[in-house]
Amino acid sequence: MDLTAIHSSTSARPVVFTAQSKQTFYCRDAVCEFVLKAGAVPLNPFRLFGYFLGDRVERDLIREANNNLVRMADELWVFGEEISDGMLFELLYARQLGKPIRHFGIDSRADRIQTIENDAITFEPEVIRKTGVSPEEILRRLFPAG
Repeated sequence: MDLTAIHSSTSARPVVFTAQSKQTFYCRDAVCEFVLKAGAVPLNPFRLFGYFLGDRVERDLIREANNNLVRMADELWVFGEEISDGMLFELLYARQLGKPIRHFGIDSRADRIQTIENDAITFEPEVIRKTGVSPEEILRRLFPAG
């Protein structure tokens, strides 16, 4: 028996936490496909924990797990123009940790996902209601000039 016939690539690839709103959880496979085809390894919470594990555990426990994944990841990629409160925290945390952040639109087909600019980003109404901070100020804090 020749065990050298069993092989698989062990190339190092960057690990990317994929932030997306629960409103677009149905695009999780396309997001993972997009990241893999871009040469990275996706850490997608909706692939790891389903849709909040069908509420089998408290959502705060899922968010804590997500935050640990953000810390372990090399980069954070945001999918979708509209940012939820959970995504905003992940973005702020990644920024605090000095992680590279990239922004993309979102679609159920990977070949339709495109890079977006920071000025295309909006926020779910709940974010503005909870924070009391204007969208413009949130963007300034996320992406300070210089």
